[in-house]
Amino acid sequence: MNSNWPFAPATLAQKLIARAAGRSQVKPGEIVTCKVDLAMFHDSGGPRRLQPMLAELGATIWDKRKVVLVIDHYVPEADAASRQIVRIAREFAAAQGLPHVYDSQGICHVVVPQHGHIRPGMFCVGGDSHSPTGGAFGAFMFGIGATEMLGVVVRGEIWLKVPQTIFMDWRGRLAEGVTAKDMVLHMLGQHGMNGGQYGALEFCGEAVTALSMAERMTLCNMSAELGAQAGLIAPDATTAGWLHGHGAASFQTQPWHSDSGAAGSRHSFDAARLAPQVARPHSPANVCAVDALPHTPIDIAYLGACTGAKLDDLEAAARVLAGRRIARGVQLLVAPASVREATSARGQIVLAQLVEAGASVLPSSCGACAGYGSRIAEGATVVSSTARNFKGRMGADTAQVYLGSPYTVAASALRGAICDARELL
Repeated sequence: MNSNWPFAPATLAQKLIARAAGRSQVKPGEIVTCKVDLAMFHDSGGPRRLQPMLAELGATIWDKRKVVLVIDHYVPEADAASRQIVRIAREFAAAQGLPHVYDSQGICHVVVPQHGHIRPGMFCVGGDSHSPTGGAFGAFMFGIGATEMLGVVVRGEIWLKVPQTIFMDWRGRLAEGVTAKDMVLHMLGQHGMNGGQYGALEFCGEAVTALSMAERMTLCNMSAELGAQAGLIAPDATTAGWLHGHGAASFQTQPWHSDSGAAGSRHSFDAARLAPQVARPHSPANVCAVDALPHTPIDIAYLGACTGAKLDDLEAAARVLAGRRIARGVQLLVAPASVREATSARGQIVLAQLVEAGASVLPSSCGACAGYGSRIAEGATVVSSTARNFKGRMGADTAQVYLGSPYTVAASALRGAICDARELL
């Protein structure tokens, strides 16, 4: 396949699916069977679900080289149930002889691309709703359940209905202190959690092209909150540079873009006019500009998760907090998204700056984002860089969780109430 698409103009999603289906072209609404290039699952929804089903069928994994297991949800093990889940995952990995296992190395959506497993042109599935993160690299990646994953690991293929593409076109450039997290919260506020219509969201425009790979990953990750099947960004020189730096080889970026005139609906946004956004309890779509929020004191500022604790995110927080101290009575919890990101942050003195400001550094895992390990206490008011703030998700049902960018989280920790970080930059 080359950049001169020989048929009707096609979207990036259509090209990726056509390649996986062994077809020259596909159309939205068609049902096709696709060969899977990569299947990722983790300790929460992986081996403890798959192992008994595989045993019952007497089936084996179709290609172990194309399977990645990440142990990230229940580590560090907080109780007996966690220890059992992690033990099952480790024993499964050993019994199967899986070559790609990342145990306690961080969150799957960050760890997997960091080890060069996702490249432009691939068709991938993940046993987690935030698997669309892989679309930041020009791959079609989406989340599936354990039963669908069973079919994939046995046969190496899956069927899907070719989705419609919705272009999210961001013109202009983001102002200082405004991030991809603000972009996606704004889109959620405008279009809601069903705005993606289980289609393929393609993020494009000058503002998207200007984003780092970490920021692009945040956009595609939260396609799930927008109700999309997949989130996509056409790969470019930024993508290639990042992949080469993380050990990926033998990939092309040129063919993987939407053709001019390709069919799809389009929404336009002005990045230059975007202010920092915040999602109020208990929905990521309950959004307003941060300066429109009434005075909201906080108990906890949480800098973690796959959408808010990559190196770029930790650096943003350090820009706000370096040489300052967080407000009395506020906890600032920092859980780097991966061990590799944490190591880089230490080497660049970023973590030291956060600790000097009063932060407590937690292990690199899913952690409080999904209510594991450091659960949020009853009645706490939290501002968090995570992707979701559903009632009870991070711990107690009575906790009030607000979502914001790493800048917003850090500034709120400093002031003791949710605020606009641009006042401090």
